[in-house]
Amino acid sequence: MHRRVFEEFNRICTEREAGGDVLEIGAVDSADTLLRLPALRGARSRVGVNLAGGPSACGDFQILQVDANDLTCFPDASFDTVLSNSVHEHDPFFWRSLVEIRRVTRPGGLIVIGVPGFTQLSGERFVGRLSRLPIIRPLMRGRAAGLVASTLCLRIHLFPGDYYRFSPQAVREVFLEGLQEIEVRTVMLPPRIIGIGVKT
Repeated sequence: MHRRVFEEFNRICTEREAGGDVLEIGAVDSADTLLRLPALRGARSRVGVNLAGGPSACGDFQILQVDANDLTCFPDASFDTVLSNSVHEHDPFFWRSLVEIRRVTRPGGLIVIGVPGFTQLSGERFVGRLSRLPIIRPLMRGRAAGLVASTLCLRIHLFPGDYYRFSPQAVREVFLEGLQEIEVRTVMLPPRIIGIGVKT
């Protein structure tokens, strides 16, 4: 995980006073796993799930081999905070994981989800306006037209598959659907989009 993404998750968890019982979807035993955020040091419990690898104890938390599409190993309303980053683009059925995330989160619980995305960048607006000038318009046909209509996004990174990139609108309306106190942040370039919401 990029340092800036880790820092942004920590900032969000500090601002939103995350803690209690914490679940990370896609946890790995590394220094930058979300379960090691400084903001979560006082959490009552921390557990991670990952489809790959076997169960492992990682100091003061565990990582279980579990498919996020089916979290039936946890009862309804088990967690106060649920985090995931760079997971849902690798999940061909990510909407099933979203249903499970909502199910295992307690009312009033915090959900924070980071995904690689695409968004309109300030430079793209300038190029779009420039391409409308009569002297430039003929130059913007063919391949150049495709460049003007494109945006940056994170490269494909097979782990084992890589299926999706998401817009801020998708994060707001799909990932955070039905939540309250919604916020969507974009960090870095190419963009990583982080959606924040509270379960009602």
